Amino acid sequence: MTKLKLFEVSIIFMAAIVQAVELTKQVLSGDQPLTILHEVSFTVEAGESLAILGASGSGKSTLLGLLAGLDVPSSGSVLLDGNDLFALDEDGRARLRGAAAGFVFQSFQLLPALNALENVMLPLELRGANDARERAGESLRQVSLSERAHHLPKHLSGGEQQRVALARAFVTQPKILFADEPTGNLDAATGAQVIELMLELNRAQGTTLILVTHDEALARRCGRQLRLAAGRVVD
Repeated sequence: MTKLKLFEVSIIFMAAIVQAVELTKQVLSGDQPLTILHEVSFTVEAGESLAILGASGSGKSTLLGLLAGLDVPSSGSVLLDGNDLFALDEDGRARLRGAAAGFVFQSFQLLPALNALENVMLPLELRGANDARERAGESLRQVSLSERAHHLPKHLSGGEQQRVALARAFVTQPKILFADEPTGNLDAATGAQVIELMLELNRAQGTTLILVTHDEALARRCGRQLRLAAGRVVD
């Protein structure tokens, strides 16, 4: 895509916090190219909640990784909070993620050697915040885990670990939250509690939410749904 065309897209969607522009991702399968995503384009406005749906292998997690700058497309562009992600180098993308985004993953991604409080403090410390401990403690209080603050992840249940992950994701008050199958490793009842908490925190902070899920009921809780099939947007 030319710089002029990208500029024109930016003007048209200048209110959007995320803009995917003709995103394509190919990898080699043996000696043959395999297209995982094919010219995917859409926008997400600030404060929206978007669920990305699709069968296994449809490209959902690949798309989320591209939107967050965790992966690089074969072609196309992503504008995140007005910044052209792939005009930045890896360090630049990391700085942008640290400033604008929070993440919740299916596998929790807590550091095993740090207790719950220290895991939540980490993104604040990376920013150089002087009040990291106080803010992390308040974030744990919001997810009802103050009494578990000094427990290591291995001593927490799956639901508790995901609540710590939510506290960590929201402690920096991100503009956008990326969530990849956040209840995938939880039983139905615990997963429902985590989703309620995530949506409650999201509404309270006015965060934009982009959620990958296979759960139709969860997707309907979001303001919009985007469905993928074989790497293409079908709905």
